[in-house]
This record gives sequence, C-alpha cells and structure tokens, in this order.
Amino acid sequence: MKNIFFVLLISMVQPVLAQTKLEKAITSLENNYKQEKVYLLTDKSQYAAGDKIWFKSFVFDGYNRSAVSTTLFVELYNSDKKLIDWKTILLTNGEGSGDFQLKEDLSEQVYFVRAYTPYMTNFNEDFQVVKALPVYNPNSTESLVISKSSDWSAKASPEGGTFINGMPSKFAVRLSSTTSLPENWTGKVVDTQNPNVPITTFKSFDRNVASFKITPASGKKYQVIIQDNAGKSKTIDLPPVADSGLNLEVYSSKEGIKYTLRGVNLNQQLQNYKIVGTISNHLAYKANIKNLTNEASSLIPTKISNGSNCILQLAVFDEDDNLVAKRLCFIKPDQLKIEKAEIIGQNIKLTPRSFNSIDLSPESYFKNYTVLVSDDSGTQNPEEENLLSALWLTGDFTSKIDSPAQYFSKNANTEALDALLISENWQRFDWNSLLGGSVPTIKTKPQQYLSYKIKPIKNNALVINSTVNLILKLGNSEPVINQFQTDQNGYAYLNNLNYDEPLDVSLFVNSEKSTESSTDNLFVTIEPLVTPTSFTGNFPGTKYQLVKAGDKKAVSPAISRAINTQKNIKKTENVDVQIEEVKVTGKKKDPKEELDSQLSSGMFSSVNSTVFDFVNEDQHTNGSNNILDWLQGKAAGLTFQRNSSGINVPSIRGQQAKLYLDESPTDAAMIANVPVSTIAMVKVIKEGGLVGNAIAIYTMKGNMKSKNNNKEMQKNNSSVVKGYDKPSEFLIEMLDDDSAVKIENDTRETLYWNPNLFDSDYVPPRIKFFNNDSAKQYKVLIISFDEDDNLLYDQQIFK
Repeated sequence: MKNIFFVLLISMVQPVLAQTKLEKAITSLENNYKQEKVYLLTDKSQYAAGDKIWFKSFVFDGYNRSAVSTTLFVELYNSDKKLIDWKTILLTNGEGSGDFQLKEDLSEQVYFVRAYTPYMTNFNEDFQVVKALPVYNPNSTESLVISKSSDWSAKASPEGGTFINGMPSKFAVRLSSTTSLPENWTGKVVDTQNPNVPITTFKSFDRNVASFKITPASGKKYQVIIQDNAGKSKTIDLPPVADSGLNLEVYSSKEGIKYTLRGVNLNQQLQNYKIVGTISNHLAYKANIKNLTNEASSLIPTKISNGSNCILQLAVFDEDDNLVAKRLCFIKPDQLKIEKAEIIGQNIKLTPRSFNSIDLSPESYFKNYTVLVSDDSGTQNPEEENLLSALWLTGDFTSKIDSPAQYFSKNANTEALDALLISENWQRFDWNSLLGGSVPTIKTKPQQYLSYKIKPIKNNALVINSTVNLILKLGNSEPVINQFQTDQNGYAYLNNLNYDEPLDVSLFVNSEKSTESSTDNLFVTIEPLVTPTSFTGNFPGTKYQLVKAGDKKAVSPAISRAINTQKNIKKTENVDVQIEEVKVTGKKKDPKEELDSQLSSGMFSSVNSTVFDFVNEDQHTNGSNNILDWLQGKAAGLTFQRNSSGINVPSIRGQQAKLYLDESPTDAAMIANVPVSTIAMVKVIKEGGLVGNAIAIYTMKGNMKSKNNNKEMQKNNSSVVKGYDKPSEFLIEMLDDDSAVKIENDTRETLYWNPNLFDSDYVPPRIKFFNNDSAKQYKVLIISFDEDDNLLYDQQIFK
C-alpha cells in the first residue's frame, strides 16, 4: 500500500496553509520516523529437543516489504536470557529464511526467538519480535504445563480519550494478563451512589475486549464491575466526567472512515480545530474547520490507503495545536484485501508415503512463494498469530494481545477489533513530543548488506593514509587482490558485502616486488560494522509454567511423533555408514588404516567412524579457515552451530560432539586455532568405542608431511569473517525405498517447507511432498507478494 497525502474540503473545512507548529511536527514525522517491523513464521508452534526450527522472516516498512534493511539478526534464547544460537539472515525484498538445530539435551522450557534489523535498534526494543516457542524433552526433570489460574487486570478506555457531560460515549474494556486470560467474562456499569442498579451490562467479544455505551452526567462517578467465568471479580473506575471538551465518534465502513466531532462549552466552538490522519507514521489526511460550529462530520474515503487495509490514527488539535482527542481505527475491517493462490492442478493422495503435488499458475503476478505443508490433525485449533495479525496489528503494538489472528479470520468480529483499537495507543511516535520538537536519535543508519572496518598494523604501528593490498578469498573461489587507502585513523573499509561463505582477508603492504613481499610484523584486525545488540528487555509472559515432573512423565502425541521422526532421520543417516562398512569388509589394510592404527588407541577405535587422512590424501583444505569449517558436510549426521564467538561447534545426530586433540579432551576454540597444515588425521566417531559421539584430531608425528597442495596463509596477517548464514536444505523426500534401513513408522508433521518457491520460464511452480503414515488431511499455507506488494495469503485444508 502506498500512502498518499490527501486534503479534504467539506462544509466548514478548509486546508491549512500556514507553517504552524503542527505543520512542522508533521514534516518532522515524515522525515524522522521511518520504522520497520518483523513477522517470523516457524514451521511448527512447539518442538521437541533435537528438532530443527525452520523459519521465514518478513520485514515491513509500514504495510510494504521493507527496502530499508538487507540484514536481519535472529537469536534463540532460553528462559534465563542465555543466548543459545544466532543467525545473520540476508533480506531480499524484505524476506529471508533460516533454521535452528536444537540440541537433544535442551531442558524442557519455553525458548524465545528474537528478530530485528540493525536499523530497528534505534527505536524502542519492545517493537522487536520476541516469539515464544515451547520445547519439550521427555528426559527433563521438569514439565511444561498450561497455567490453570490467571491473574488479570482491566482498564476502560473512552473513544477518543474524552468523557464529557451529556455526550454519549463508547467505552472499550480490555483485560490483560502476563499468563492467560479467562475464556469469557461479563460486566456492568454502575453509578457509585446507586451501585445495585446497573446502568448497562455487556459481554466480552473474546478474551481481550468488550464494549458499552453510556451518557454521563456531571458530578457522577461511574464504575465498571467485571466477573470472569471462574467467578473472579474486579471493579475499575471510569474517568471523571468533564464539563467541557471534544467528543469524537468514529465508524468504519466499506466506503471509508466516518468521523463526527462534537464540542461542549468550547470558547470558540470547533473553529480552527484540525483533523489529522496518519498511516504508519505518514500523513494521509488533513482538514481544518473554518466556521463557528459545535458539530462537524465527514467521510474519509478509502483511497487515502489506495483501498488497502491498514490502521488509521485520527488526531484532533485545537486552535493552539494542542492534542485534544485521538482514535485508532481500521480501514475496511469487513473487506480484507487478500489474494488467493491460483491452483491449476493438484494430485492429492492420503495413502501412506504417497507422492502429492499442487501446481500454481505460472502466469500469476505472484512469482515467489513461501509454502508450508503440515499434517493436519483435524482438531480445528485456530491460529493464535499469523502474517495478517503481525502486519495489521501486533507488529505495531507492544501490549500483549490474546490470539490476534482471530481479528482477521473468516468469521472475525469487526466490533471486537474496533474495541481493541479504542483500548490501544499508537506508540511509534508521540504527538506531544513531536509538537515539542523532539526527534529520535538515529545512531545506526541503514546499510546495504555487511560492512567491515579493517585495521592494518605494521611493526606495531598503524598504517595511516597509505595504500595497502588486501587479498580477499571467498570460500573455495580464487583469491582477488584489491588496493585500499587507509584513512587518518589507519582504517580501510569493506562495504556492501553479500556472501554466505567464510571470507579470508589477508594483508600485504605495497611493494615493488608484488604481494610476495615479506609479511613479517604485519597484523590485521577486522571489526564488523553491522553487528547484533544485546537484549536488555524482559521476555513476554506466556501461558506455560514449569512443574516438577512425576515418575511417569506424560508426553503429548505431537512430541512423541517428533521424537520418532528424529530417530528416523538418524536411521537414514546411518545408511551411508553401513554401506561404507560393507565396502571395506574383507579388504587389506590400506594406508589410511595404517595411519589410523598408528595414531589412535583402542579407546578411540570404532567400526562406526569416518576417518579423514591428511598424510596420504589431499583433502583440499584450501579456503577453510580451520578444520571445523572444513568438516562441514563431510560426514553423515555431523552438523554445526556457530557460537557467539563465530566458531562452528559440531554435533553428531543432534548431540554436541566431544572434541579431542591427540586424544586429550579440548574445546572448539582450541581446535579452531590448530593450523590445518599440522593435522595428520581426523576421526568422526558415532556412538562407538568408549568415547561416544566424538571428533578426534591428530597432529603430525615424526617425519609426516601433509599431502595437501595448498599453501597456508600466515595467521598473523590474515583474518576470516563469516557472512550471512546459509539456510539448510529441507529434504522433500526423507524416505528412500531402496535404503538398507526401512522406516517403520513415518511421523513427520512438517511435510514440506520451501521459503522460496518460484516459477521460471513459465514452468508452473510445483509444491511436492510425500505423505507420512497417518495423515488424513494436509494444511497448506501459501504466502506471496507481487511487485506492488499486494498480499497473497492462502491457507487451505486438502483432504
């Protein structure tokens, strides 16, 4: 949606031409308050320890995908705010994807995923995404349970923020809780002088809100008495009744937003009052009342938002530009502008392990899709949150809203949404602060991709205002020599880098003899300019609590299935190992076996191991910063997670691997500093011998020499920096009928995950997946945006 400036002329209304305090505030708002918001889609709403979390991120600037940022940080924390893992995600047209591999020994608790762009750190941390994900572990001593009791509070908010004698006023009643809200509740409004006779009664629309109308009288004091379905009751005071002021009444329809202003005992009635409408911190509507009158009304047409759905903030200012009333309202709540997927063919079967496909139209305006296919249990549990609720609601509000997706569902209650917005405040900017001339401090400016500050040092001195040569080597690609000029502080800069492999940066000073000149006493340090920030806030409350597990810990069917799926994945990974074992049976000892026998003791002997020989074989380590980086993708079941220091920490079949250097226990930081040229052998041991899952590194002995042909860069003049985290590949077909090991019970919940399905040369984009052994229907979610940022959001059940 493209916001437009729109001046409305009605009877008694004329455009404001002078550069007033309000006009200056609006100019400042347009120039200084660009802000982003994030929605994070995960493949499931709960996980078992050892699972992989697949996620897709959408970053918006208002209601369009953001062009402000190209980098997103996504972090995984435990409930004690300990950082478990983090990813640097590349954003293309505001979209990016990644995954977290959970360890099998994670304790059972609620974990939190935080997502934010560097630019978002200029504003309130509360607007960053913090998503709660329960993770279950049958081996934990504690169990997650849903809290049965909830302590809630309530508030009553008058429409427009005013409560005036003789003016009919609409109130929204809002319940809040750090855990969970009551299922339903009722209320009544009373005069404190006659509390036994209700003035009016009401019922909750949902767990969050209710509304009522009342015409107050001067000198009266009113209260609201609320009672939930469990019998808990609370009483709250309505605000004092004012004898003068402005009453604002708003109504949303298909045609637009109709507002009515009524003045009571105002000195100049409504003359020179201004009405300002903003959408996502941009001016969308402005009008000025010219004549003496106590009432004015008009319709704001939907073209102020190009007919798109969004939240409009109406603000009313008096003749001195003081804010006197404000109101949030939703444009076209009963007519959501959402496209559906154009399906041109489908082959859906429900037999176990059957192949299924859904073809999307190649001629659609939508070209890139995010697709999630899940085994639908048929419980019909509604979504608690989704892209729609994040885009139109929770992305802009910091207060907790129970099940926000309900307000944009097929049977959504538009009265409930309106009441919710009456109870909310737009906090991305404050009119009073804006009128006072304050603006946010932008410390972190938007940058394209990743940038680094390089500090060359020669003979312990900075290389100032000089030309230096930097050799840049990305992954296994050929190195490239570039000349850089250092500034007066001795820094050179690498800007706007978009890469997802380790980047080796080596320093050489200018020399007449080329870059082969001496590198003695040369050092280089690299500082990233796009960096994550520490989380200083508090995690949101959840409906879960931890209790001590009993002797027979209950495990839900969903978690049992997830654990069984993990076991199946391990079985398929073991197939490769078993095939290799069969191949070597009966053969004579080769040089690799001789080396293994020479270096490793009986404690590290295992038939279930993979050996890499660096003495007799060229392992092509050129381009690898250290042996852990080189090991990625080299052995089945071996995965890595980068820790906060940027070091890859290995796991075998979901459990962190033990590390040994010449059979002495060590850690990843030590292994990462071992020169690859000094390594004779690496052994990956899987649940074998006496050491369990382990990686053993052996260094050269005696006259051993490395078979590798590449020359190691000297460590003192080089450094390696990581780029964007590359998403893992989601395997469409987990099962192979020709495998040596058969899967007895396929229990996958996520059947298909593709964060970037696209068509090419008018070939229909195809969603293809295999059924598990029990699914009777599939839940298919399809998300896309066209070039104009029109939204396609389609969730269907296929039976």
